[in-house]
Amino acid sequence: MSKSIDVYLDYEPSPDIEVKCDAAYTEIKEWVLEKYGMKVSSLYVAQVKQKHGIIERENYNKPKTEGAKVPHCPPEKAAAIENALRHFKMI
Repeated sequence: MSKSIDVYLDYEPSPDIEVKCDAAYTEIKEWVLEKYGMKVSSLYVAQVKQKHGIIERENYNKPKTEGAKVPHCPPEKAAAIENALRHFKMI
């Protein structure tokens, strides 16, 4: 027979502890659209996350040919995505 115990913890978050959040690509893209009125692709979000060392899982949607041209995120969109990452406390 299994028993359970309910426990209530009352605590104050410490300002010394940094808590990182995580946002889905959709949330980041929606935030950028709402805040800056510009659409950004998941590719651009991934490039900016990679730039800041946020580890991504392997992409299974790779180009079929080697040397395929991959568009790079324009600076104004990169800045907007970085602000979104700061907003979601990811950087």
